[in-house]
Amino acid sequence: MPMPVPQLSYDTGTPPVIAHGLSYDDEQVGEVLSGPVKEILQDTSGNDELQELLGSVVSTEFEQDGLRELLADDTVPNNWRVGEAIAEAFVADKGDCVFPWPTGRDLKNPNASPAGCDLTGFQPVDDEVLPYRFAFGEVKTSEHNQSPPSVMTSLGGQLFGLRDNRKVKDALCRYLGHHAVRAGWEPMFKSAAKRYLSSDTTDVAVYGVLVRDIEPNALDISGRARALAANCPQQTDIEMYALYLPLNAISTLSGRAQAVMREAS
Repeated sequence: MPMPVPQLSYDTGTPPVIAHGLSYDDEQVGEVLSGPVKEILQDTSGNDELQELLGSVVSTEFEQDGLRELLADDTVPNNWRVGEAIAEAFVADKGDCVFPWPTGRDLKNPNASPAGCDLTGFQPVDDEVLPYRFAFGEVKTSEHNQSPPSVMTSLGGQLFGLRDNRKVKDALCRYLGHHAVRAGWEPMFKSAAKRYLSSDTTDVAVYGVLVRDIEPNALDISGRARALAANCPQQTDIEMYALYLPLNAISTLSGRAQAVMREAS
């Protein structure tokens, strides 16, 4: 299901950094939750792969019941986790990005908070030889009324790390590389790694997304956009987005997402 098209509330970019404020109405939020967000939270593709892997080893009805229970994840998503999924769906649609290994798969405790970069994957480029590059993104969900919200301090620091800190980017490349071995998306990784290594590690796409539920205010992201534009490497593309949901909608995201997933089960 495609993402609904939000309304452009403002353009506060500083070249070469893109920075837009985008607003969703309540109906559009419902579409996002019942479509791409549900797929992300339920990790539908991952469960399908596990079903295929383990389906051949279960034979009795008892074992099949056990497999269905194993694959059923009834973890209640926090509001911020749903906000993060909204941002992931948006970036995947906006940048045509692929995020093949969700951070949720790394959690040994489903109620824990994932560490590290929120979005790690690939973006297609117009190059027949090396058609993919790395795409990294950081997401913050904020219910604060001030503009910019306090989370912009940490979000800005993370985006500077993705822009300038080779150690940060190298770690993300290794993370993806370990999971890429013999995976269907291994060619994407090889293409992105080649571009990365041949460009002095600057040929990457960087996304910063802020999810809010207040009236749109360009102050939310304009300062960080200006700062990131200064001395931005030529081959690094940076895009910042503030996604505005209806007033006070963030506090309802968990309940709405749970309702959608119950209907689908």
